[in-house]
Amino acid sequence: EVQLVESGGGLVQAGGSTRLSCAASGFTVDDGDIGWFRQAPGKEREGVSCISASDGTTYYATSVKGRFTIVRDNAKNTVFLQMNSLIAEDTAVYHCAHCTTVAGKYYYGMDFWGKGVLVTVSS
Repeated sequence: EVQLVESGGGLVQAGGSTRLSCAASGFTVDDGDIGWFRQAPGKEREGVSCISASDGTTYYATSVKGRFTIVRDNAKNTVFLQMNSLIAEDTAVYHCAHCTTVAGKYYYGMDFWGKGVLVTVSS
């Protein structure tokens, strides 16, 4: 059984930083693409970032590019999302998920994803 367990997040001041962790079991993070999506109250799910298992290529949504960094630690079977220069619009529940690419478009959580952690950015 695949399990993705997120940790980190919480309340952060605007302009601040935080790091999310995603510990995987039943799934090896260097065997499949893995990333993060987020969902804010009343808004649609938004793909945030994905890291390729094959070559480590990273993808970022335009809204977070230059501020967020995804890193994979194969030894710990964990993926991290470093979030810097946070803004109020980053407030959301962040989910770790298997990500896939079809015709150049990224999809998250098509088969498995974690329960998520809440990040609240105070302005």
